[in-house]
Amino acid sequence: MDDTRRFCFSCDLKDNPELIQKYKAYHAPGKVWPEIVKSIKDAGIIDMQIYLTGNRMFMVMDVDETFDPVHKAKMDADNPKVQEWEALMWKFQEALPWAKEGEKWTPLEKIFQLI
Repeated sequence: MDDTRRFCFSCDLKDNPELIQKYKAYHAPGKVWPEIVKSIKDAGIIDMQIYLTGNRMFMVMDVDETFDPVHKAKMDADNPKVQEWEALMWKFQEALPWAKEGEKWTPLEKIFQLI
């Protein structure tokens, strides 16, 4: 039995081609800081992919049964290296216009699934 779940989010990059290229460089294979990769895996995230169209990003996370988004947020808040990475990423990112106060990645609502 498959115990994975999927979470999908969206966030914008600042609409600046130079900044977008720099952001992409930080996310190139082997370039994400090892502490960030470890924090992702330690939270129960099995796979994470980020897609980009224009300056809009979509993040897809497959997680195991241990994943808890509230616990992940607490882990991130308590990790100075994650906080350093997040501050760096905010130089490139901006919240969606309809994001809640303090929300960076906005959850996507599933409206269709082919069964």
